[in-house]
Amino acid sequence: MGQKDAPRDLYHMVGAIFFMLGLGTLLPWNFFITAIPYFLTRLSNSNNDVDAVGNATMLQEGGTGGNASTSHVVLDEFNFSNWMTLLSQLPLLLFTLLNSFLYQCIPDSVRIVGSMLGILLLFILTTILVKLDMTPQVFFSITMATIWFINSFCAILQGSLFGQLGRLPQNYSSLFLSGQGMAGMLAATAMLLSMASGVDAQTSALSYFVTPCLGTAISIICYLILPHLEFARYHMNKTPEKSYEMETKAELLQKEKNKDVDGPKKAMVALENGTPYGTVKEPEKASVFEVLKKIWLMALCIVLTFGATIAVFPAITASVQSSSTEGKWGVFFIPVCCFLLFNSMDWLGRSATTYILWPGQDSKLLPLLVSLRFIFVPLFMLCNIPGHYYLPAFFKQDAWFIIFMAFFASSNGYFVSLTMCLAPKKVLEHESEMAGALMTFFLALGLSCGAGLSFLFKALL
Repeated sequence: MGQKDAPRDLYHMVGAIFFMLGLGTLLPWNFFITAIPYFLTRLSNSNNDVDAVGNATMLQEGGTGGNASTSHVVLDEFNFSNWMTLLSQLPLLLFTLLNSFLYQCIPDSVRIVGSMLGILLLFILTTILVKLDMTPQVFFSITMATIWFINSFCAILQGSLFGQLGRLPQNYSSLFLSGQGMAGMLAATAMLLSMASGVDAQTSALSYFVTPCLGTAISIICYLILPHLEFARYHMNKTPEKSYEMETKAELLQKEKNKDVDGPKKAMVALENGTPYGTVKEPEKASVFEVLKKIWLMALCIVLTFGATIAVFPAITASVQSSSTEGKWGVFFIPVCCFLLFNSMDWLGRSATTYILWPGQDSKLLPLLVSLRFIFVPLFMLCNIPGHYYLPAFFKQDAWFIIFMAFFASSNGYFVSLTMCLAPKKVLEHESEMAGALMTFFLALGLSCGAGLSFLFKALL
């Protein structure tokens, strides 16, 4: 079957499924970071009551003769934000590297379905912990172990799916990345709904963690439907030999058109290679170093993008407080202006690559623009963070934080999606799966570098 006879994606079902799978890959990370106020409350030795999960960021101490504007900040006694970020990204790095070898010996379906089942079970465990009473030390240990294992599964899942996306048309990568951006919006929305529900803290947290359980279960069902769709089967089951043959023929036709290679010379080269003229050898397995030489610029850009982002989000940004003490805005400030705004703008940035891919894959402007994002590190560190020791709170007004966050998040989403979309364009089709696995590894490397830097920047506050 030739390329012109490829089946159509009826009702865009394959696109919708990969959007949902993208959402499923980042559900764990987003639901854990958005629930930081809940975890801080569970780890606090304070006995203050909380109205809802999100209220843990700032507890109102109204009471008889009390000042309603007085607030009590729940301290991060275990340095939870930093440890959560680090223990999320290290397994992502290690298991993404491991997945580069696993994909050759373990089928995609086993790795993907197995990982999603593992994530589902760990989310169920996290939901059960909401109802169990235990000491902060025990809760911290169990939560950190859960974060480690859940992100190990996420690394294998994400790397495997990026490998499969390499076989599909480029716009499916944009849909997948857009789905990842939507995961953050779902988590932030679930947090706000739980806060606004008016129920007690435990019920609010319980309903919050049930949401990713349902999302992961739906993702599993979506993936199981995928092999039954003709469009997906056509692209997923293409053998490297067929893909390589089409590439080789296309290259020869282009060379003939440009008169770079004449017939007798091609025949001589073919005979020297031990193959009859007009045929091609089966391709060798994609070489890691050959593929890396082609995509190293995209790999560097993804490391710099995520390095700058995770260095301050959420370890620094979640510590910023509103300058207003009136009403409930102080309680909703971080859920809305940090998490919901970040994920909304990140999603818009990722979605923008469906319509524009600038700068191009060979542009030297791309690494420069990506590097400039590190300017957000000092900007956020100079925002209204209580307990500044070395740095002043220069940008105290909420508007500054909101402006910084909007540009910070949209640029993150755009450059992540841009580099992940451009990388497969720089390699041959039979090398695309290796390129996807390598880009996922460098994505994880950027996240890990950012997690390490977050300890340094928080110490400099």
